[in-house]
Amino acid sequence: MAPNPIALHRFGPTLQLSQFALLSGTTHLPSKYSTPRCLPRISCQCSPNPDPLDSSSSESASEAGPREEKAQASNATQNNVFPEFPTKDINRRVALGSVVGAVGLFLSSRLDFGVSLKDLSAAAMPYERALTNGKPTVVEFYADWCEVCRELAPDVYKVEQQYMDRVNFVMLNVDNTKWEQELDEFGVEGIPHFAFLDRNGNEEGNVVGRLPKQYLLENVDALARGETSIPHSRVVGQFSSAESRKVRGVVDPRSHAA
Repeated sequence: MAPNPIALHRFGPTLQLSQFALLSGTTHLPSKYSTPRCLPRISCQCSPNPDPLDSSSSESASEAGPREEKAQASNATQNNVFPEFPTKDINRRVALGSVVGAVGLFLSSRLDFGVSLKDLSAAAMPYERALTNGKPTVVEFYADWCEVCRELAPDVYKVEQQYMDRVNFVMLNVDNTKWEQELDEFGVEGIPHFAFLDRNGNEEGNVVGRLPKQYLLENVDALARGETSIPHSRVVGQFSSAESRKVRGVVDPRSHAA
């Protein structure tokens, strides 16, 4: 019988730790087996060389995210409730805007509701000159105590500013005895009394008392265009009686309003 060419390896006897303890008659294990061995923990890392602080950092970052969002929302709320303190530039702009607004309000009141009979009479054309300069003329008989006259002053001023280059505007105070003849000539019984004269000084019509501004505007426009008649003639509204006038002597013969 031929020998088997395959040789079997020899294996030394192996003993488990428990068997070794039984055979040696001792319950104590050798020193190299006395300390339990801890097997390395296997973990899956996305990046090589993991840093033990990464996990704690990521947890801190995840916790800090919501805190930062809450802090930003709180700051935004506080900014809405408490606006930033204005700078010098803002204060300067606010001051400039206030000054411009005040000036505009003053001018608007001065040119509209702030116009007085005294302002109108100071700017009026002298009666004698108005009859000789070849322009149509509007003569207003008034008095300082006339309430209706004061109410219509802003409307008269607006019309005057629009047509002053083509029409004369004359103011005659009924309290001045100088105008007694004109009071009789134009038949003034109530004021304000507006007489509309053509270029030759002939009366085309008159309106008396409180009437819409449109009446005065349309009559003056007809005079400026050289019309032979005015659309509103012999119209009477609420007025103050001329019999209530406070007659006084002439202070200055050249005065057309006093």
